Amino acid sequence: MRSTALFCLGIGSVLCGGPAAAKPNVLLICVDDLKPLLGCYGDTSVKSPNIDRLATRGVLFERAYCNQAVCAPSRNALMTGLRPQSIGIYDLGTNFRKAVPDAVTVAQYFKQRGYRTEAMGKIMHVGHGNHEDDASWSVPHWRPSGGGYVLPANVDDTKRKVAKAKADGVPESKRANLAKGAPTECADVADNEYADGMIADEAVRRLRAAKDKPGEPFFMGVGFLKPHLPFCAPKKYWDLYRPTDFPLPALKSPPQGAPEFAPTTWGELRAYSDIPAVGPLTDGQTRHLIHGYHAAVSYMDAQLGRVLDALDETGLAKNTIIVFWGDHGWHLGDHGMWCKHTNYEQAARIPVIVAAPGMKAGVKTGALIETVDIYPTLCELAGLPAPQGLDGSSFAAALKDPNATTKEAVIHVYPRNQLMGRAVRTARHRLVEWRPPGAPTDTAVFELYDYQADPLESKNLAGEQPAVVAKLRAMLGEYPEAKPQIREGGTRGGSASKPSSSNRLKQDRAAMFAGRDKDHDGKLTLEEFLAKQPDPDEAPKRFPKFDKNGDGVLDREEFIRGGK
Repeated sequence: MRSTALFCLGIGSVLCGGPAAAKPNVLLICVDDLKPLLGCYGDTSVKSPNIDRLATRGVLFERAYCNQAVCAPSRNALMTGLRPQSIGIYDLGTNFRKAVPDAVTVAQYFKQRGYRTEAMGKIMHVGHGNHEDDASWSVPHWRPSGGGYVLPANVDDTKRKVAKAKADGVPESKRANLAKGAPTECADVADNEYADGMIADEAVRRLRAAKDKPGEPFFMGVGFLKPHLPFCAPKKYWDLYRPTDFPLPALKSPPQGAPEFAPTTWGELRAYSDIPAVGPLTDGQTRHLIHGYHAAVSYMDAQLGRVLDALDETGLAKNTIIVFWGDHGWHLGDHGMWCKHTNYEQAARIPVIVAAPGMKAGVKTGALIETVDIYPTLCELAGLPAPQGLDGSSFAAALKDPNATTKEAVIHVYPRNQLMGRAVRTARHRLVEWRPPGAPTDTAVFELYDYQADPLESKNLAGEQPAVVAKLRAMLGEYPEAKPQIREGGTRGGSASKPSSSNRLKQDRAAMFAGRDKDHDGKLTLEEFLAKQPDPDEAPKRFPKFDKNGDGVLDREEFIRGGK
């Protein structure tokens, strides 16, 4: 009888010899590009008081990881409970229903069980041809109007670039990439002049409306955009910091012995103005961007505070499960890298905080979890049976006992060219296996890092510790082979074989150049050049040979002549 009572208290949503408890609400807070650079995670420089206070009412996960360090696949994993390699989507533009049309998202699942599901801001990735998922929401998804740049010079620059892209015939889905201006903005404006302030306004309004519908439980997604580039925030958040307070990254080069294709060349940041097309940033640029990232975090944190205040003021907090989740980490100059797009710790590790009725509060846990685990966990906390076929597993046990064991390892992935980097992360190690999907396992290239001995990932230990590699390979081998990226029409791309020389002779080099020149600037960066290369181990060696004038980029003539 005692165990039954404890079970009922834990999930708070079943009938236990008395009236049925109200179904718990769900408040899912998604944050774009937020790494665990937060006060509650031990950082002493950042100002994140509202995230920190959320941690005092819930459980903070110190070893939480995304399933791929890029927006769309990571959010697909959150909403579907399926890893990118199970779906076969690793890019930004492909909607998940092209690969798994019958998937039931976590919001859709709650909707089917009597919940009002609604969302505002960024939940799924919208853009690059991708879109929100109408089936998930009871009411149309809400997005802020504007709220990017607010300084007139930056607004005008963006409009000019969009107009030029339109005049050049660039598809609408790709124009946003060409409209990137300054990587930062500091404006003396109110919080709701930028998008996250608008999103907080809407979330507060929705929570107040929910108070008047006590018999209708809600599943509400609130997706904040910052600290995603550009680092735009009101001046008062910039003023929280002094640029000289930020130390430069301790490690400025990729791990010793890492494959040359494993690091990112951070093309996302390079698309912004005043950022060099190749080569490192200056110390001044580095400190300014780190300053901007911190300002954007503090700005987003303030908007979260407004939402938490509304939850408390309406009385809804006592019966609401709160999940705070960052979609992936971010390189802030470590290893000489910026942005995400890698399998390294700074890109793969994420902040996760869960506050739920009847669960522990104000504690941290070292339990390993990954994004796909959130779906089944929410089901268990709400007293719902988890759907069959999910890749994740519930970590509700760790919410009751922070010392509980969840899983031995988590799995994540990042593709590079035609290689798939499948990674297994345990409490101590990470192994990354690089090979094309379906290629023989004996063709793989490995990275191994020991976070107990080398927390900064300064050296690839795969060649020195074969026994550890073998153990982690066996763990990775327990998971299905990664599916190749799905293409238009439902076909899947990717091949382990190289094209024959006769096929190479038939290549249209001009068309290949146009296909790789994503920003339509008439030049190929190294990252653009390496995209979709059939021989990723050899392709990087060709770039400097093609680059006849040594300027670090390839113009159209250099690319065409170099390939003949």
